[in-house]
Amino acid sequence: MSVDEEKKSDSITENVVAVSNDAASDDFNLLIAENRQAGERSLVRKLDSRLMPTAVAIYLLNYIDRVAVTAARLQGLEADLGLSDVQYEAVLAILYVTYCPAQIPSNMVFGVNGTLLRPSLYIGGCVVAWGLTSALTGITHNYTGIMVCRVFIGLPELIAAGILSRMEGGAITMFFGFLTMWLLPDFPHNTGWLNAAERRLAQVRLAEDAGEADKDAADLTIYDGLLLAIKDPKTFIFMLISFSQLLGLSYINFFPTLTATLGFNTTITFLMAAPPWIFASVCCVLNAWHADRTGERFFHITGWMWVVIVGYIVSLSTMATGGRYFSLFLMTVGYCGFALTLTWVSNAIPRPPAKRSVAIGLVNGFGNLGNMVGSFVWKASWGPEYHQSMIIALCSLVFSTMLSVAMRMVLIKENNRMDMEEKTLMEGPGRERIEEAARLEGITFEEAVKRRKGFRYLY
Repeated sequence: MSVDEEKKSDSITENVVAVSNDAASDDFNLLIAENRQAGERSLVRKLDSRLMPTAVAIYLLNYIDRVAVTAARLQGLEADLGLSDVQYEAVLAILYVTYCPAQIPSNMVFGVNGTLLRPSLYIGGCVVAWGLTSALTGITHNYTGIMVCRVFIGLPELIAAGILSRMEGGAITMFFGFLTMWLLPDFPHNTGWLNAAERRLAQVRLAEDAGEADKDAADLTIYDGLLLAIKDPKTFIFMLISFSQLLGLSYINFFPTLTATLGFNTTITFLMAAPPWIFASVCCVLNAWHADRTGERFFHITGWMWVVIVGYIVSLSTMATGGRYFSLFLMTVGYCGFALTLTWVSNAIPRPPAKRSVAIGLVNGFGNLGNMVGSFVWKASWGPEYHQSMIIALCSLVFSTMLSVAMRMVLIKENNRMDMEEKTLMEGPGRERIEEAARLEGITFEEAVKRRKGFRYLY
């Protein structure tokens, strides 16, 4: 964006926000219609240009690590370090021993409205710590050494991750960590590279999205947020959904091993492992885009789990190279659904922010225990068919679907309750007040009712 374009954008945003603060202004509707869309497009473009590439890079580095150990297995990791089958499974699982329980305090240290730590500095610091630990991984020569590294790698992966490889990888990750501190936004009210008008518009957008301000009460503490989260039954349903999803998708820790069952050499196996994930990446972007456009959540999440179930059924039915390889494509797209699960948590438990933050930590932390359990599901002795492993994973995905159905019913019930409350409000004295307000504002009764429509859960 050029300097002139940015100045024009800032001017538009300032006009929109100024008028938004005075809804009774004669020019309010006109300015909203003409300028707000342009102002919002400029704001979203500015945020996305920094947030999306950074988030994608961090997520990519995260999963490069998670499959690095499984890739090393094909190149003789177990023999080099003298690992038994159980020890190798423990190496995979130990990361989650620190990663999972640290999720909740990790989210809590942000404090209410970010008063303790700024997200950009915290996430960047985690990436730097991860890079340092990764740089030290190269000195490990036995089971004890790699276990210690995996324990400490699990801690900075509270939120961010880097590359588990050699010294060069760690240095790159540390560099990216410092870059992250500048690239990422913080909260709408304190992101330094947004001007005052853009920060205000961002807050307005969040408030409209949830039907109230995206801000905690002045007397609300981070511990209150924890209490509110654990009192909400939806939190525990989502925790179980996430756990069962990740147990059902735990093949990711053994994906190169599964690809190796096709019978090719190590180099070709690595090459064949890539296309399913490229396909899944494209599906993931399209799924997220469509979910955002429609506001639908259930089918955009569980539908992909059903595809994975079909993939498991195909693998259970044949050992033919073509059928097995096709099933790998079906299995990888499960992450298209899982990627939206935390988004659904934010939609279903949106306010106050302190509660939402802890709920996300609980769901993500408990959910990743599914990965830890899954580390012991894909036993080498069950290969190359891995029928027992696939049956366990398939049943877990069926269970996650049942829980998602229950969550959808809960949210529909809540929306119906709010509809009834608003209907009651619009009868008798309540209707008279709305009619009077419509007359004073010069709008129709239907328009006034639409303005009064409050927040609704996405399901």
